[in-house]
Amino acid sequence: MQTSPLPDAPARQTAREELKTIALRQFASVGFAGTSLQQIADAAGYSKSSVLYHFASKEALLEATLTPAMDTLGEILDRFVARAPSRSSQDAFVVEFIDFLLANRLQVHMFVNQGQSLQGMAVIQRANGLIETLAQSLCGEMRTAEERVRFSVALGGAAYMLSAAEMWSTTPLSDDETRAALVTVVSELLAPMQLRPVAS
Repeated sequence: MQTSPLPDAPARQTAREELKTIALRQFASVGFAGTSLQQIADAAGYSKSSVLYHFASKEALLEATLTPAMDTLGEILDRFVARAPSRSSQDAFVVEFIDFLLANRLQVHMFVNQGQSLQGMAVIQRANGLIETLAQSLCGEMRTAEERVRFSVALGGAAYMLSAAEMWSTTPLSDDETRAALVTVVSELLAPMQLRPVAS
């Protein structure tokens, strides 16, 4: 009697990736300032020296946790700028941006809720630069106060909503419900504007 092979077990994260995942959770829940390398090591089941083997400092660990999200946001902006200005390119950007926020909730949480206290760190300066590029690339010189508010509430509000949603409701929405609602609402807020991508 022939037996079927056992399915492959899911690959365990490398120590470096596991430390990044745990550190991001700690930074987001306790705060960067309130998290020590020892706490990260304890939560991961490693020694502090093992953490320092992979990351020279807590700042280097923060940079490693946020940089992939910054890279992704940069790619989304590059794609938008490369498209001809149109309602369909604007709609495609909104979907990509919402998917980015959903896939990077903890990173967005860090930037939205702790960005001010982390000013001066290279990865936060890069994030600020991308947000500035986002505003310039999407809207150029916004002509009216209404355009500025509409743009800020649509994109900044979506980011804040995801980073603080658990504080507002005891019955959170599923990711699918959240995605559909955010795409609809952000698209409606931006609809009166024609986003004007310009080369950054």
